[in-house]
Amino acid sequence: MPEASETGSRPQRVRSGSIQSSPFLIVGLGNPGLEYLWTPHNAGFMAIDRIAQQEGVVVQNRRCRATTATCRIAGREVVLAKPETFMNLSGVAVAALVEEFEADPSQDLLVIYDELDLVLGTFKIRERGSPAGHNGARSVTDALDTQEWLRLRIGVGPDLPPEAIASGAGKRPGRDYLLSPMRKADLALMDEMLDKVATATRRILELGPAAAMNEFNRKDKDE
Repeated sequence: MPEASETGSRPQRVRSGSIQSSPFLIVGLGNPGLEYLWTPHNAGFMAIDRIAQQEGVVVQNRRCRATTATCRIAGREVVLAKPETFMNLSGVAVAALVEEFEADPSQDLLVIYDELDLVLGTFKIRERGSPAGHNGARSVTDALDTQEWLRLRIGVGPDLPPEAIASGAGKRPGRDYLLSPMRKADLALMDEMLDKVATATRRILELGPAAAMNEFNRKDKDE
């Protein structure tokens, strides 16, 4: 059972070694519906499905306004979830999951979503931060009333040459790009990236966010 803190502000979870009293929540952001299935904005959903596939589970239970599945990763009970609330209201489902499982957003939650400012084929892990213009991330921050939650941002931006960006010819794509089906070449690149995202997620659970960031946030030596 949770123990009350001395200040009485938030119950502290009992931890014994790697055993946790609440499951770890991994939530991928996206839009439900077949028309959005292979769009860049659904990279979070794709990641959840890839993790579920590798863990031998199917994300099909309905709970807290999300479809969910439960598995064990690195000895920890894990709840995989895809909100059914559409991107702009992602926080509604995330907050409901946090409340349902008595999770601490700063320790028991990982949110995975797309990031236009990162090139397709890359991803970054961050322990906290502002939504940076992402409506789903903003909804999560507003619903939880904190920026202290772990996120993994999957790059979906086009790989534009520096000269195109400098000249203004390479404009940052917007809503139409995010909600349009990806090209076959981009889907192939995303497919490779999803395996790396799944590995990074396991590393977070095995070794912690700091170790995962040290391993996966490093720039390629050839860049």
